[in-house]
Amino acid sequence: MASGASVLALQRLVEQLKLEAGVERMKVSQAAAELQQYCMQNACKDALLVGVPAGSNPFREPRSCALL
Repeated sequence: MASGASVLALQRLVEQLKLEAGVERMKVSQAAAELQQYCMQNACKDALLVGVPAGSNPFREPRSCALL
């Protein structure tokens, strides 16, 4: 029984390694350059860089209601 389980585990491992071998690879330098280019192109849309307009900020301090 134990040898059957180990054979099954090894078959699964071989299948996983075949899947990983088929994955298309790219150089880290190319991926970093593409990531940098994407970040520069979308920087104007990034709320962390340009801020959130005061009117649409859901986290702004609530206005107090003053009744006189």
